[in-house]
Amino acid sequence: MIVVHHLNNSRSQRVLWLLEELGVDYEIKFYERDQKTMLAPASLREVHPLGKSPVITDAGETIAESGAIIEYIVNRYGNGRLIPPSDTPERLRYTYWLHYAEGSAMPPLVMNLVFSNFGKGDSSVKDAFIAPQIKLHFDYIEGELRKSTWFVGEEFTAADIQMSFPLEIVATEAELISSRPQIKQFIDRIHARPAYERALKRGGKYDFASSV
Repeated sequence: MIVVHHLNNSRSQRVLWLLEELGVDYEIKFYERDQKTMLAPASLREVHPLGKSPVITDAGETIAESGAIIEYIVNRYGNGRLIPPSDTPERLRYTYWLHYAEGSAMPPLVMNLVFSNFGKGDSSVKDAFIAPQIKLHFDYIEGELRKSTWFVGEEFTAADIQMSFPLEIVATEAELISSRPQIKQFIDRIHARPAYERALKRGGKYDFASSV
């Protein structure tokens, strides 16, 4: 059985949600962030050397990184669900969003968090680089969501699960979400899904679930 090594308020909530969407049995091992540093506990390094979440163990394998975990679960347990057919434009678009979430959308958000917490009041980097990058990416995402209900089209896929985390983070900033109604509507749609609600009940407190 899959064991999800679940850190509170983290990307691992997406893994619980995916498993609930697919109806796959799983167990959860809970980890709590340090209240001062907000970092994962050292005990996670016993599961994976980087000591970060998400990470799962299954059938003797340890898999880390959100995209790799989603690909593994969908390929092994999905039976064709939540992924477009191979050799279709939708499959290419699915792959793009699956990687875009962490490769492009998250870096400026992480940089913004780091500079906000440790920048000692120096806003020059945030103003000159980070803020324009966040605007660029989330204006782009807003435009893409005008084209279809979900990121790949009119069918919900695992790419929407992967994209949820950066959008939920943006939704915590009123000035960013107020001018991006498509992103807000997307978040409203995912938060209304029964599998999302079941994952919240299993995973515990997740601050981003009530961000909009």
